Amino acid sequence: MLATITFIFMALLFIVVKLVLIVPMREVCVVERLGKFRAVMKPGLHFLIPFFDKVSYRHEVREQVLDIPSQSCISRDNVQIEVDGLVYIQVMDGAKASYGIEDYRRASVNLAQTTMRSEIGKLNLGQTFSERDTLNETIVKEIDKASDPWGIKVLRYEVRNITPSENVIHTLEKQMEAERQKRAEITLAEAEKESTINLSQGQRQEAINLSEGDKQRQINEAHGRAREIEILAKATAKGIDLIASAASKPGGDKAIKTRLLEQFIQQTGNILKTADVSVLPAEMAKLEGFFEGMDKVTQTVQGAKS
Repeated sequence: MLATITFIFMALLFIVVKLVLIVPMREVCVVERLGKFRAVMKPGLHFLIPFFDKVSYRHEVREQVLDIPSQSCISRDNVQIEVDGLVYIQVMDGAKASYGIEDYRRASVNLAQTTMRSEIGKLNLGQTFSERDTLNETIVKEIDKASDPWGIKVLRYEVRNITPSENVIHTLEKQMEAERQKRAEITLAEAEKESTINLSQGQRQEAINLSEGDKQRQINEAHGRAREIEILAKATAKGIDLIASAASKPGGDKAIKTRLLEQFIQQTGNILKTADVSVLPAEMAKLEGFFEGMDKVTQTVQGAKS
């Protein structure tokens, strides 16, 4: 009797389990009836016909991240690089994900690899580093277009590592060193150029200052000579006035003659001292005529003064 009750309880429990389907929030279930697709059960409580309905597939509806293994790619400039990445997908249609592809995860990984290899072949090595965002967007568009019949949505793709070969790295290091050396030489050349320009400008300014100073010196000397000539002229005029005034006085003409004679004798003595040959005035006998001429000059001056 106890065994019969136990059997009946287990049979009822089995029927209930097969009758009731509870789908978690993170999944969808694909139900088949007698081997044929019936419906996609969304999260919640569902009832099935025991022995007729069966849950054939369960799919994760949350965003999934798939690791893309590292693979060798050839860039447009024939440089071999190793590239890996991550692809983010989400199941949008449980029926297509079940019947449209055998394994959408593996298919997504393989499609991402082939698409990545194709897109990198369109870029040179420098662009694979500088245009990584553009590369990611292009790969997402291509994968999403091909995976639409599978009932999945490619959300984004991220290139994780781009690793050139050792020979390429060594070549790049040499190129970078040459580029740094080039920039250093350009900087030194610019500095030398700037120094030369500053030096030439300094020399030019110095020449201008010297010319301005020389010009001012000549102006000052000219003013000084003009002032000197003016003073000498005034002194000479004043001397002539004094001589004329003295000559008009009694005995003045004799004093003038005596002074002129003294000066003549003094100048003659100086000439005899400094000359290498003996010098004698050619007309020493005509001194009397000289003094008579001086007497006439004196009288003319006195007449003009009166």
